Amino acid sequence: MTFQWTAVASFLYGEIAVLLILCIPFVSPLRWRKIFRFQLWSKISPYWNKAFLSIIVVLIVLFLDAIREVRKYSSTPTIDKNAALPGGYDHIHMKLFRSQRNLYISGFSLFLWLVLRRVISLINQLASVMDDNDALQTQVEKVNGAAKKHMEDNDELKKILDSNKLGKNEKTIKAENEKLKKEIEDGKGELKRLSEALSKSQTEVIALKKQSEGLTREYDRLLTEHEKLQNIKEEEHDKKEL
Repeated sequence: MTFQWTAVASFLYGEIAVLLILCIPFVSPLRWRKIFRFQLWSKISPYWNKAFLSIIVVLIVLFLDAIREVRKYSSTPTIDKNAALPGGYDHIHMKLFRSQRNLYISGFSLFLWLVLRRVISLINQLASVMDDNDALQTQVEKVNGAAKKHMEDNDELKKILDSNKLGKNEKTIKAENEKLKKEIEDGKGELKRLSEALSKSQTEVIALKKQSEGLTREYDRLLTEHEKLQNIKEEEHDKKEL
């Protein structure tokens, strides 16, 4: 294997390792976001998009080159030309096997590079939604507490009015009572709005989790297919050598 394909294969193994680490179930998206926000990543982030696009271009070029090699060694004229030479038939099939191996390596490297970018983006989005969800829950608890306090004050005023122990003018008491009722209604409206926002955030969290699980299942399926293809090609190569 030449240096360039050794580098691509190492890059593929690195992608697989990173994706497996990101799929660890007991590490929450909030913790991953803290890791992504380390000072080292903040220094690298301005160059991230350029590096991402550059790697995609390199992988696409290698992928197209591998396709060209596969077509070249699969063509009938090339096989016929080398079949007349001693050991030419085995040599051309060895070249074909290597080109097919390079095709799989570059193709899966390109695919997993895009998957890795998407997984990191989903983790950050899920962490942001979880933060918003916690903030909304805190606001709902505050509004609930304020509404409960207003209701208790209103009940206390009613009791004082019923027992005629309040020395204020009745009109003033009614005005304060109406004011308290209005504050309670406002508090209920705010509580309803926050409850709807909380429900929406929870729905988004569930959707992001399902999308992340779907990507994980698709990655596992493709990895299994890759291993099967690699095993099939190795068996074919071993049979040809025999």
